Amino acid sequence: MDKHVFEALSAETLPSRLSGNTALCDRIGGDHGRWQVKEVGDGNLNLVFIVTGEKGAAIVKQALPYVRLVGERWPLPLKRSFFEYHALIRQAARDPGMVPEILFFDAEQAMIIMEYLTPHVILRRALIAGRMLPKIGRDLGLFTARTLFRGSDLSMPTRDKKADLALFADNVELCDITENLVFSDPYFEAEMNRHTSPHLDNLVEELRRDRDLKVEAQRLKHIFSAKAETLCHGDLHTGSVMVTDDETRVIDPEFAFYGPISFDVGMLLANFWMSYFSQGGHETTAGERDQMRAYLLDTTETIWETFCDEFSALWRSDRKGILYQASLFEDRNDPFGSEQALTIVLDEIYREMLGFAGVEILRRILGLAHNADFETIDDLSRRAQCESKALKLGRHLAVNRDRIASLRDIRATAQRLQQETLS
Repeated sequence: MDKHVFEALSAETLPSRLSGNTALCDRIGGDHGRWQVKEVGDGNLNLVFIVTGEKGAAIVKQALPYVRLVGERWPLPLKRSFFEYHALIRQAARDPGMVPEILFFDAEQAMIIMEYLTPHVILRRALIAGRMLPKIGRDLGLFTARTLFRGSDLSMPTRDKKADLALFADNVELCDITENLVFSDPYFEAEMNRHTSPHLDNLVEELRRDRDLKVEAQRLKHIFSAKAETLCHGDLHTGSVMVTDDETRVIDPEFAFYGPISFDVGMLLANFWMSYFSQGGHETTAGERDQMRAYLLDTTETIWETFCDEFSALWRSDRKGILYQASLFEDRNDPFGSEQALTIVLDEIYREMLGFAGVEILRRILGLAHNADFETIDDLSRRAQCESKALKLGRHLAVNRDRIASLRDIRATAQRLQQETLS
């Protein structure tokens, strides 16, 4: 076989095809006849294998030329693995230890070989199981602040930033998925939309008639497409985080693009708010998960507070780019001018972040790609009760983002909605 011609791996063919890969053999052992291969990819796009040998284990991830969730009728370019690789090495430099180690990359085969994270589990699964991880709020707040600040004109040399902007601008097809699935499709009868029917039919119809909501969704789409501030992960949710009690790692940045600083933070917090409302579908007795619900709301506040604290610290120590130069403020004995600018910047990130969180909640219930928080609730009536509360919060965040003073206000709204029953 011509190594330059793409061929999808399988558990059966992987050992022979990768037997000569030095990086893989060095990590797990060179006797490929003893390798054990397990296909574990449960996402929407890719093949993922755990490969175990006599010395250890590694992950082999390969892109497919189509959306796995849909099939060959939705083609996708293999080059998305190129963007994932480049995003991972940048994130590793900007927040060391927070992403898997890259062992090997093959652009022609759209394949990345990387560190096998064990005994880590997917954060979303841990939250569904009711686990309260002690470090994730701080870890994710630091990760978002460090990667988003250090990938922007606040920190990077302008030539390097513009070169990176040009490189990631070619990730067109995955941006197109976000632009449609997040910001447009949920608000009309798009072909691949689905929701918990008939239980949510009336609420879904009401939301799709909601002019204010649709206008805000398009305003947020405008910010997403036009505001190339920093290198974003692009798909940062609780399914893109692996955890133990002591460690947090972020994976799967194939949707990486240059966009607003607020985007990753909003998408991430949205998934904790969805987990909050989903808990009622996973408890066997009423109130059983009240402590878990409080933990989830606490975690959203910890992420945001940590983000703000670290972003502010980097503003004061690492602001070496072309924006808000020290030559205008600190070097002129005017540190208060710099602090005034920081307050304005963080306030703008906050308002946008709430909006992005709102549309992320809505699209995960109304659009194509749902999440397991709700989908694993087998009782459809019970699932709909959880989803309806989340939808109402999502609408509130998107439409009223300029009038919500703090995450404490969101906590109060979420708690009020949690007490509602579906009419």
